[in-house]
Amino acid sequence: MKGHSITVAVPTDLHSEFERSGMGEDDAETVTVDELVEYCRTQAGLLSGAVETMGAEADELLDEIDDEMAEIRTRLEGRSDAVTEPESPSSAAAPGGQDPDLDIAAIEELEADLEEKQTIVEAKQVRMEAFQELASAYTELATELQRDADDSQAALERLVQFEADRDAPAYFPDRQTLLEAAVAEPEPDEGA
Repeated sequence: MKGHSITVAVPTDLHSEFERSGMGEDDAETVTVDELVEYCRTQAGLLSGAVETMGAEADELLDEIDDEMAEIRTRLEGRSDAVTEPESPSSAAAPGGQDPDLDIAAIEELEADLEEKQTIVEAKQVRMEAFQELASAYTELATELQRDADDSQAALERLVQFEADRDAPAYFPDRQTLLEAAVAEPEPDEGA
């Protein structure tokens, strides 16, 4: 949607989005620029919290990777020790009665698990960067709206366009964005 302009039809139940974000019970028609600024700051805070959570998860995975690397090193050192010992002609098994093929298979399994975890960590890092960029953009928008916006309708349209350009709903699976609230079809009245 980048580069395209959208027309915002502000739903009358937009205030419910503000209530969920803790911004008050004002009707959508009386949404103030300050409330929109606070919404931007709330979104930025939520994104920053998600980054912290992903960072902790990535750190956990990195600790697991370190542990597995140590285990692989230990096993490989054990195999190199077995190679330096004289081989007994009466036994094809490694010292201690351990089958070398089983040890190699276990090491290969550990390596595969290690590679999978490294891929997950890399994906988390990319996702963290995207979340940080959007959080920063929300913060910048809040500052700009606070400084420049005089008309709350224009500020709302700018905010909705901002979320559309950045696919903001994809970052908030458990929360409705203003973009989603603005483009959602109004629910029919139950009494009608």
